[in-house]
Amino acid sequence: MKQSKNIQNSNQIKRVTWVGIFVNLFLAGIKFLVGYVGSSRAVIADGVHSLSDMATDFAVIFGVKFWTAPPDEDHPYGHLRIEALITTAIGLTLTAVAIGLGYKALTSLRETHLEQSGWIAMIGPLLSIVFKEILYRWTIVVGTRTKSSAVVANAWHHRSDALSSLPALIAVAASALNPDWAFVDHIGALIISIFILKVSWDIITPSLSELADRGASIKDRELIRKIAMKVDGVKEVHAIRTRKFGSNIYVDLHILVEPEISVRLGHDISEEVKKELIKNGPKILDVVVHLEPYESI
Repeated sequence: MKQSKNIQNSNQIKRVTWVGIFVNLFLAGIKFLVGYVGSSRAVIADGVHSLSDMATDFAVIFGVKFWTAPPDEDHPYGHLRIEALITTAIGLTLTAVAIGLGYKALTSLRETHLEQSGWIAMIGPLLSIVFKEILYRWTIVVGTRTKSSAVVANAWHHRSDALSSLPALIAVAASALNPDWAFVDHIGALIISIFILKVSWDIITPSLSELADRGASIKDRELIRKIAMKVDGVKEVHAIRTRKFGSNIYVDLHILVEPEISVRLGHDISEEVKKELIKNGPKILDVVVHLEPYESI
């Protein structure tokens, strides 16, 4: 049943990502064409951003078949760390794109003769805003439904492309209206690079935390403790340890029970704790419960 759901999730992810690849290819071509014809560095920079979207789309297509694979002898906890690696790769790709675009924009500001942009260059940003916002909304739904951090990161990559087209649009309009404002086009490219850099930081940070084995938040750990304490027979809960795997959590905790109860009853209590945590806890994938005797003071 679980494997069937993984296959279904994988198919949804592949479908939305392949659509994203074709949309990005189309938009990048349009932006390069109208950016070149309309002499707009901001629109050409936006086209590079669309190409970087394609790179991350292919990373998701390549990675999804691995991180959705079931646990095996060599990977008893599954392959969800691969998703964190893919997500980090997406963020690093965005960082490299942002630095390259920002450097190009800053160095081009020193030019003494800046070329005025043409109105035709506005076609690229306008199409990008419409298509990429639609693609963002579809991808974020799929990412949330499948609980995939890489797909959610890719969705935000689409949104960054849509939003980064706004300063490109403004820059083209300003440059086309007045030749003396041609420098605004280069400033627009710089603003786009800063925005992309911020998005990449937001993508990389949680993924690196996961790869560094960061546990669940204090709020989640407290919720875990409260749920376990509500189970009949549990006198105390301590030594709660958690580990993030994708959007899921593995939990290891100790429960204290009456020392004179039978092994069978202790086992039943621990199974009930596990059941309640998986059912009501914060996206818990599995739980290991350790039994200890409760000693009253």
